[in-house]
Amino acid sequence: MTAPVAGKPGAASAAAPAAEPADARPAGAGPADAGPAGAGPAAARLGGQVWVALGIVYVVWGSTYLAIRIALETMPSFLSAAARFLTAGLLLAGFVALRHGREGLRVDLRQLGSSALVGGLLLTGGNGLVVLGENSIPSGLAALVVAVVPLWMVLLTAADGHRPKPVELAGVLFGLVGLGVLSAPAIGGDIAIGGVIAVVCGTVTWAFGSFAAKRIRMPGNVFAASAYQMLAGGLGNLLIGLVRGEQHGLDLGEVSGRSWLALGFLVVFGSLVAYTAYAWLLRSAPLTLVATYAYVNPVVAVLLGWLVLAEPLTGPTLLGGAIVVVGVCLVVSVSRTSRK
Repeated sequence: MTAPVAGKPGAASAAAPAAEPADARPAGAGPADAGPAGAGPAAARLGGQVWVALGIVYVVWGSTYLAIRIALETMPSFLSAAARFLTAGLLLAGFVALRHGREGLRVDLRQLGSSALVGGLLLTGGNGLVVLGENSIPSGLAALVVAVVPLWMVLLTAADGHRPKPVELAGVLFGLVGLGVLSAPAIGGDIAIGGVIAVVCGTVTWAFGSFAAKRIRMPGNVFAASAYQMLAGGLGNLLIGLVRGEQHGLDLGEVSGRSWLALGFLVVFGSLVAYTAYAWLLRSAPLTLVATYAYVNPVVAVLLGWLVLAEPLTGPTLLGGAIVVVGVCLVVSVSRTSRK
């Protein structure tokens, strides 16, 4: 859930899928205009842009768990998250102002409140709790726990009256089985239960935020919406960090170069690029398809742990990763069928 901006070449190209559909929407049009998740116009518009944006979220967010872990080596939890999202939000807002002028950032109070709500749920509750949990549990395990997000999303869409298809439910079950196989070795070790609970709570708030973003009236420009969400989420993380007293004893001179580089990666790629792509996907693709990122991210996180930190790549890891991919393929097949 990374917790994920523009003005830089990489950010502009990665967020490009959002530009045309976002600008083409009437001012003030909300995600609810696209219809219920997994049905109607949203499913009908699936195309190459959706798969490119989804691929960005798959790969980039899978790598952010490792970056968060490195940043936390010498940075406090919520204050580092606040620095990430406030910086990214300001950069993205500047990009919107340069490209569209003041009109690009103009929103009414309802749209601003909606952006603040979604940003608080996704980036303060969702991402902030994951960052907090990674203080006491491995980054790979945090990514594995986040894989339950699609389950919450399927339950939310079902509660909203949209019954999941049997193949879609099978995909969710496959993903959870793969999650169990992947996490079994870690569960048998010495794991801090508080960290696991924090990440689980983060998955719940993230799912609610993603669900709400498709149901409430958001700014018509997806870049502006992302900027306001990141600024709101960053302010929420800042407030929690100050209340927790994380500013006491903080010496920026003692922050390592590794942590600064990790924070920079999180700002540019985790937020400017991937979060904007995710915000656009919430408007343009079925919610259950978007949620498959939570199945793929753990596989990427485990592979990066093997490559970067020399963590063992075991049989259960390979088997669990394969089962996860099967689950993703099942959910994707439903989306392709809906499109046809």
